[in-house]
Amino acid sequence: MSEVIFNDANFEAEVLKADLPVLVDFFATWCGPCRMQGPIVAELAAEVTGQAKVGKLDVDQAPAAAQKYGVMSIPTIIIFKGGEAKATLVGLQTKEVLKAELAKLA
Repeated sequence: MSEVIFNDANFEAEVLKADLPVLVDFFATWCGPCRMQGPIVAELAAEVTGQAKVGKLDVDQAPAAAQKYGVMSIPTIIIFKGGEAKATLVGLQTKEVLKAELAKLA
């Protein structure tokens, strides 16, 4: 499964009501570290198909979700399960760190 594009309109259905853990990469197109995080998240999405949902949310396009979860710095990755934020990682993360965080919620 490729990564999903989350936004304010689909956030509740795609993230909060998902059956699987959901990793959301909060990013902006103008953010250098975010551009480095992007390919890592895309690679992870392909590897965890069926185990978790992985996607991106552009904070400039979907400010409500970013504001609700207190995203002040980007990239920020928040992992949700059962409609709740279970882990928050701020700054550039390795794929290994992201996989380990998802594994805790499997």
